[in-house]
Amino acid sequence: MLRYFVIDQDRIVEHNNDDGGATGAIDNALQRAHWIDAFDATDAERAALNRFLTDELPEDEEVEEIESSARYFVDADGIHVHSLFLSQHDGRHDTDTVAFILQPERLISLRDDELADFRLLRLRARAGQVEADSPQTLLVTLFDQKVENLADTVEDLHLDLEKVSHTVLEDEDADYEQAIDNLAKLEDSAGKIRLCLMDTQRSISFLLRHLPARAPGRETARETLRDVDTLMSHIAFLFDKINFLMDSTVSFINIEQNQIIKIFSIAAVVFLPPTLIASIYGMNFEHMPELAWQYGYPMAIGLMIAAGIAPYLFFKHKNWL
Repeated sequence: MLRYFVIDQDRIVEHNNDDGGATGAIDNALQRAHWIDAFDATDAERAALNRFLTDELPEDEEVEEIESSARYFVDADGIHVHSLFLSQHDGRHDTDTVAFILQPERLISLRDDELADFRLLRLRARAGQVEADSPQTLLVTLFDQKVENLADTVEDLHLDLEKVSHTVLEDEDADYEQAIDNLAKLEDSAGKIRLCLMDTQRSISFLLRHLPARAPGRETARETLRDVDTLMSHIAFLFDKINFLMDSTVSFINIEQNQIIKIFSIAAVVFLPPTLIASIYGMNFEHMPELAWQYGYPMAIGLMIAAGIAPYLFFKHKNWL
């Protein structure tokens, strides 16, 4: 699917192509558009976009490459930036790469997933809330919104972490196994967010190096870069807290397990002397004087009870119980 946006009086406006999928209609819309957003583009749509390029559009394998030289470069087609965006699938955060090609007269974005950042920007454009006077400003605005959304996600992550922290540190009936599961999910989300922030930091720095000195949006890009630095510090704090809570949870589980082992150990010590006495009188030797004694049985029972109570009282005296 191709979506077309034009800049009208310094605002981004979505242009609807009402002529279906005719080749001439697509070419006409592409020529007019200042931003072409290709979402899961078909072969025909990719072929139409290729008319604006000296080289072919990047394939999925090329977009996902992690080398810096493959993600940020300049060629005859313009400035290429492949940037990670945060997405959510089945309640779990994930990352998707979007390929941007910035040309003097247009911005082309190529993606395979519906992303919240693009959906929000499209809704804001329909409300006339996206200001931009050039494709360069639009790309910077998109990155600025991306950082705002990441900041909101970091805030939500912090609130979820506070709930887990209260459960682990203050709830006497805490389910530590569930807490570990929640912490693992939060750590995974924090890692995806940090990855997006690091990638955004590199993307904006690359743009600042290659945009003209007086290009519109440079100051916004610098402010966005400062916001990214602040979020990086905050996400580092969240990682430290997650690790602390994870260590604390494991420690509490170990304490509970040690308490159980302690009970079994004390029980074994308490029952050991009575078991020894019972074993002695369970021997089948011919000459055992107590066997013929009238009070031998009560004496053995009393001795076993006393031998069991004595260690218990000793442990209570030592505050081991």
